[in-house]
Amino acid sequence: SSARCAGVRERAASVTEGPRVTVPQAYRGEALGLPAAGPGSLATTGTRILAFLVDAIASGLVAALFVPHHGGASFADRLPGSWSLIPFAIDYVVGMLVAGRTLGMYLFGLRVVRTTPGVRIDLARALLRTALLCLLVPAAVFDRDGRGLHDRLADTVVVRG
Repeated sequence: SSARCAGVRERAASVTEGPRVTVPQAYRGEALGLPAAGPGSLATTGTRILAFLVDAIASGLVAALFVPHHGGASFADRLPGSWSLIPFAIDYVVGMLVAGRTLGMYLFGLRVVRTTPGVRIDLARALLRTALLCLLVPAAVFDRDGRGLHDRLADTVVVRG
């Protein structure tokens, strides 16, 4: 069949072309069309982590206002636990849709943008990115541009504001 022949041709072409060679980037974010430094350049991992910690702590404090304490004497008994994910998710989704940043990102001069210039982050991408970020695992898997899996799947990047 013609489909089978096409598949054979594609496999043969991939063998004869040899391995793909990638050109090293001069700086992180170059492949995304971002500047090397200054506004719009790729945010550093350390700054992103600090912004995340601010958001996590703020979310825990907000959740603690609403979660009843069960009279435990230890500090751990007073923590809101997983309830803090609710204000965290609200901060991320609303923050990305309204301002392109969360509270922590604002404090550290960061913002989230689409990799396609001039295109805003829509609700579906904000929800996807936030849901994956709440799992933490995608945020620990970085590519050569320093983007976590949650950013790659949502087609976003965190840049300096």
